[in-house]
Amino acid sequence: MFRFNGDAMIEFGASALRSVGIAHADAVLTARSLVEADCRGTHSHGLLRLPLYVSAVERGGINTRPAIRWVSEQGATALLEADAALGQVAMQQATERVIDLAAAHGVAAVAVQGGSHYGAGSFWADQVVDAGMLAIVTSTTGPVVAPFGGGDKVFGTNPITLAAPGEAEDRLVADLATSTGAYGKVIAARNAGESIPAGWAVDPNGSPTTDPVAAMAGALTPFGGHKGSAISAAVEAFSAILGAGTFAFETEDIWSNPASRMNIGQLILAIDPSFFSGREHARNRTSELLGAIRRSAPGGDVLAPGDPERERARENGMTVPLSESVVDDLRELGKRLDIELPNPL
Repeated sequence: MFRFNGDAMIEFGASALRSVGIAHADAVLTARSLVEADCRGTHSHGLLRLPLYVSAVERGGINTRPAIRWVSEQGATALLEADAALGQVAMQQATERVIDLAAAHGVAAVAVQGGSHYGAGSFWADQVVDAGMLAIVTSTTGPVVAPFGGGDKVFGTNPITLAAPGEAEDRLVADLATSTGAYGKVIAARNAGESIPAGWAVDPNGSPTTDPVAAMAGALTPFGGHKGSAISAAVEAFSAILGAGTFAFETEDIWSNPASRMNIGQLILAIDPSFFSGREHARNRTSELLGAIRRSAPGGDVLAPGDPERERARENGMTVPLSESVVDDLRELGKRLDIELPNPL
């Protein structure tokens, strides 16, 4: 792994996006979300994605000047039309609105249509938790997962993020794809010339494979067999049916065609504990639960949801660890856009 200064890599990412027509603030927001994912060890949603975003902007899959608008807003609910904006740009508006609505109503939901990939779900859930609330975030993606017992790509990786505030900076964050492995990790393995774990995917003939190229031609598997398949179907519905977003099997992914307007559907919910048992009570109870998880084995070294990412973020500080294959791709991108990649530390 190579390490880079975090601020320098945010500026590099933002410069790359600005060079293809993305507004400055939008470019910085998007680059920050990617860098933070790498700092937390979620490399499948980090700067690995930057060349893809740039290619999608250049080919028209991502809109540089989207007409983002509120389609409807009633009570504690709202629907946002993203107009093929960078996913981070639309999702930032959705997150800010759901926090405001939950503060007024106790529970709020904001759906997004016309979206694109929004990075790591924890980036949005953390903002809700920072406001003292609980969060649920879901999204459709492109078609990469076969339902349990099936062979066709019907589902996406369909990520779901659930988060709750604990005492001080403590929090519960469960951020996961509903596929056995994240598609970005398959891409990373392909780029690095590595295998993927057994059970993650099947090849085009439906046979299990550890070859990421064969997995991309075939399909990923849902986690947890039929139970994970059911959850993936539910995430698909929750994300897409409240607006005009497409299901995964109706979507052409920008990984396959950077010119595709994916029309991803997304949903973010916020729950304000002050309307229930109170924020202090909710924080205390969350920390009690996390403590019980961490103490559940001799030595008390069990990791609670969100602990690995927080620990990696503490260890990395404002340095960004990147694999050689990602560095090579970023260096090539920089040369093409006439932007110099910062030197490793």
